Amino acid sequence: MSEVFEGYERQYCDLSANLSRKCGSASLLSDQDQKQQKIAEIKAGLDDAEVLIRKMDLEARSLQASVKATLLAKLREYKSDLNKLKKEFKRLTSPDADHAREDLLEAGMADAHMASADQGERLTMSIERIDESSNRIRESRRVMLETEQLGVSILEDLHQQRETLLSSHQKLFGIDDAIDKSKKVLSSMSRRISRNKWIVGSLIGALILAIVIIIYYKLSH
Repeated sequence: MSEVFEGYERQYCDLSANLSRKCGSASLLSDQDQKQQKIAEIKAGLDDAEVLIRKMDLEARSLQASVKATLLAKLREYKSDLNKLKKEFKRLTSPDADHAREDLLEAGMADAHMASADQGERLTMSIERIDESSNRIRESRRVMLETEQLGVSILEDLHQQRETLLSSHQKLFGIDDAIDKSKKVLSSMSRRISRNKWIVGSLIGALILAIVIIIYYKLSH
């Protein structure tokens, strides 16, 4: 998505520099037909610049917050640049434009060189902003990749922990089964012991009764 923004950005910078040159050359024209043709070209270029600004705005707002804030800040600079171009165009088409043209002609080549230098400086600044934006985007991508790798590592750890918990759960089921079996065995042994106690008690009682009968029989004779 950021590559799309960079493409619009390059188109706008080239178009802005071209429009600035056309505004400067149109103000020096004395032929009205040529001037009107140049004005029409500038008007079409401004419309194209408006479209690029809107596309950059939509593209920037569709990105993540960390990247969006940087691109919107740059976009404000491009909007300010476009407003300056519109003001130059307005001065070019105003009734006082002829007087301005005469003043520019009187200024001579010095002003032309100054305008060219200003355009070159503007283009250089635009290229520097594009490079800075590219560096920020690359850094954001690097951070996103590191975050993604960290997320994958965490998911792998969670998967291993889940497998460990499932294994422990199965072992606990096995222990529960063993405990249940042990309880059944102990219950069975307890019942046998109780039954054996009754049998032994009955035998002891029978022996005591037999001894009492024998003693009574001997004493009676």
